[in-house]
Amino acid sequence: MIVINSIQILSDAEEDLEDGKVFYDIQEPGVGDYFWDSLISDIESLKVHGGVHTKEFGYFRMPSKRFPYSIYYDIEETTAFIIAVLPMRRNPSWVKKRLT
Repeated sequence: MIVINSIQILSDAEEDLEDGKVFYDIQEPGVGDYFWDSLISDIESLKVHGGVHTKEFGYFRMPSKRFPYSIYYDIEETTAFIIAVLPMRRNPSWVKKRLT
């Protein structure tokens, strides 16, 4: 079992979260905040479930529970590094390019 003591959201992943928040706020004001809170909650759940997800394009991939997004992360020692937070409806070749 992998023990995760800390989580670091890399700047690219933080930008992904902000882009998603803006997208959902355009759809309906306030939904962006719900998106942000939901994805942060999903990310925090890695302290319990980190490392159990399948790998895709070299990173663990955890689907969000409430939005069609995937959280890509890697683990070094006891830290989970959030690499990207990407919409699942994008072309897989776009996702692969974005992660490499």
